[in-house]
Amino acid sequence: MKVCYISLFPETLEAYNNIGMMRKALEIGSVEFFYLNLRDFGLGPRKQVDDTPYGGGDGMVLKPEPISKAIKEAKRLVGEDALVILPTPRGKEYSQEEAKRLSSNNKNLIIFCPRYEGYDERIVKLVDEQFLIGRYIMTGGEIPALTISDSVIRLLPGVLGGEESVEKESFQNDLNHIEHPQYTRPEVFEGDGIPDILLSGHHAEIEQWRSNN
Repeated sequence: MKVCYISLFPETLEAYNNIGMMRKALEIGSVEFFYLNLRDFGLGPRKQVDDTPYGGGDGMVLKPEPISKAIKEAKRLVGEDALVILPTPRGKEYSQEEAKRLSSNNKNLIIFCPRYEGYDERIVKLVDEQFLIGRYIMTGGEIPALTISDSVIRLLPGVLGGEESVEKESFQNDLNHIEHPQYTRPEVFEGDGIPDILLSGHHAEIEQWRSNN
């Protein structure tokens, strides 16, 4: 899979993707990352990417021209049929089901990261998917973009190292089921022990306990 980010701060995305599972996915060839700085597509000698909103109001709005140019370049890099994703409060709620769908549809991804007070509405026609990450306000789209790409890439074959790990995760098959409580050594921590069933050695009973908790 190829993933291209469009951002005013691509270094933040690159830093995250160079650690942990994302780095593993990169090293084993499951994913290839591309980073486009929206400023490179800005207008005029000052590379302008934003302007004041029509109708008045506080803040600045990202202009449509740089975004359109960046998306065209992203498609040149990762393919014309790549899905263009926009994290936005107007989108449908993002879920594990969406992550599974995006990881299995054999489409590369282009994720645009909004900033400031938002973006010119006319760029929406260039977008294939709009997702709401959560009902809260953030300063930019970089963290939502990483939320989407991380949840998709970790599902690619070989990234987690075992299909069983994926199948047993929270929300994987049941959107209402949270993964069971986990314990490790020491057996007693600050006076708190672990459930006796986990020490019993009865694997069938342990699995039953896990499914009930």
